Amino acid sequence: MEIRLAPQYAGTPQGEEAEAIVRTCVHCGFCLATCPTYQLLGDELDSPRGRIYLMKQVLEGAAPTAKTQLHLDRCLTCRSCETTCPSGVRYGRLVDIGRRVVEERVARSPFADAKRAALRRGLLSKSLFGAALSVGRYMKAWLPAGVAASVPDARPAGPWPAPRHARRVLIMKGCVQPALAPDIDAATARVLDRAGISAIGIEAGGCCGAVSYHLSAHDEARAIARRNVDAWWPEIERGAEAIVVTASGCGVMLHEYDHLLAGDAAYAEKGRRIAALARDPAEIVRDAWPALHPRGSDPSPVAFHSPCTLQHGLAIRGLVERILADCGYRLTPVADAHLCCGSAGTYSLLQPALARQLKSNKLHALEAGAPQTIATANIGCLTHLQSGTQLPVRHWIELVDRALA
Repeated sequence: MEIRLAPQYAGTPQGEEAEAIVRTCVHCGFCLATCPTYQLLGDELDSPRGRIYLMKQVLEGAAPTAKTQLHLDRCLTCRSCETTCPSGVRYGRLVDIGRRVVEERVARSPFADAKRAALRRGLLSKSLFGAALSVGRYMKAWLPAGVAASVPDARPAGPWPAPRHARRVLIMKGCVQPALAPDIDAATARVLDRAGISAIGIEAGGCCGAVSYHLSAHDEARAIARRNVDAWWPEIERGAEAIVVTASGCGVMLHEYDHLLAGDAAYAEKGRRIAALARDPAEIVRDAWPALHPRGSDPSPVAFHSPCTLQHGLAIRGLVERILADCGYRLTPVADAHLCCGSAGTYSLLQPALARQLKSNKLHALEAGAPQTIATANIGCLTHLQSGTQLPVRHWIELVDRALA
């Protein structure tokens, strides 16, 4: 697709990157078939191809409008289109650039600005989020049913093995997962301990930066990334062989640290190292599998929801399912497994109507095979899905931990 950048974008890093991405698009339309919002709304401007046209116009000098902003806001950034695209269009990066450009030129209402700022502040602060969650749990019986369903019950973490092995990895403790489901990281530590790997939980740092970045606060995201690098670097220098990220959404963001920090002379090389060290637990468990001696003794049916960030962002497909099957679980079929559940970071809070419809469709597909448990790989998907079903929704590593215990 041809594009001629307007003078204000020509020669800038984001303009040049956007231009290169747009030029790879051959407007074939394959992406329409796998775009969740296009399937729901039937409007090409709510498809990747349509949004690329909108961003191209703005980058060429056209004035964006609130309608332009709405169509970009409706994008889940699920990156299903990237998996489908025969030309390798890096749509996820393009839409982040497009949103930032439009954000600078189209004013939001004071309420919308306040809501987005509150989400960034509330989700980035562990203490603030933890306090709000505690209040929500205490008041759950008096909350409206829809609100109460979104407040998960407290779950004990269980023991975290003390470091005792020569091999060591870090486990990134993000912003909301320690409060929502501390058992996920602890279960990961127990599984890795059985494989002869000690997991070190790093309390410093926090959010990976994805919340800020996808809400167009790119400078804030870079500051968060630098803070995390500083928190993790001493352990990396002491020989930690990987940074295990149990939320696949955060894993995708860590893999972007090389790109995010590329223009920072003091952190560019460290950003590349962090991106290279980031691992999903499925990758570590796969390599350590012979040492784990799975018993294969639990035949209970499990439906696995592969988060978009796992299958499209990290391009890890089928691996978790094989691990669960090796543990003895019976995987039930899930129709349209490539489609998003509607969580998508802050999307479920900013686009609630679309998110509810996507959640309903996803749960219908997951429950069709009569599973006893739904498993997933991202805390956002887990919490979002749990608010709409009576079935337990768990991180898959918890099921592995249970099978190996």
